Amino acid sequence: MFSKSKINEPGPKQAEATPTAAPAAAAPAAPKSDYTPSPPKAKPPASLLSSDLHITGNLKTSGDIQVEGTVEGDIRAHLLTVGETATIKGEVVADDVVVNGRVVGRVRGLKVRLTATARVEGDIIHKTIAIESGAHFEGSVQRQDDPLTPGGKKAAPAAAPAAAPAPSAAVKAATAAAKAEG
Repeated sequence: MFSKSKINEPGPKQAEATPTAAPAAAAPAAPKSDYTPSPPKAKPPASLLSSDLHITGNLKTSGDIQVEGTVEGDIRAHLLTVGETATIKGEVVADDVVVNGRVVGRVRGLKVRLTATARVEGDIIHKTIAIESGAHFEGSVQRQDDPLTPGGKKAAPAAAPAAAPAPSAAVKAATAAAKAEG
């Protein structure tokens, strides 16, 4: 029906037949073809901290980190993978945390996974957690809707203490009135 040679060769019949329709149809197609061939930017690979590396200080990134060495300090990342040979002494905050090695300190994550080789000494605050058989864990586990923020949303108990003082005051007033009468 259409051939490549007719599209590429502007003829007077095409231009005269649809003078406004042909350029309008061609104009939107050109910018789209400029953007569609380029593939989306690939996500950069995780930063790898090798087993012979010892870091003293905090690490913060919006990307991924894989730790195989030792870190003495807090780590904040999108995805943190603690290798089997790794030791982290400090707080860990990440969307996804996979612990294969040792962490001494608090772990905060939306998804926290302790593998069979994991050793965690500290509290875990999470939205979802998975602990494989064989993992060593000493501390408490607490679920929060938003574990990444230090104040994080807890369940309903936060609202209950605010309402508690009012009945307590009413009970004290009633008790005092009863004693005054008696």
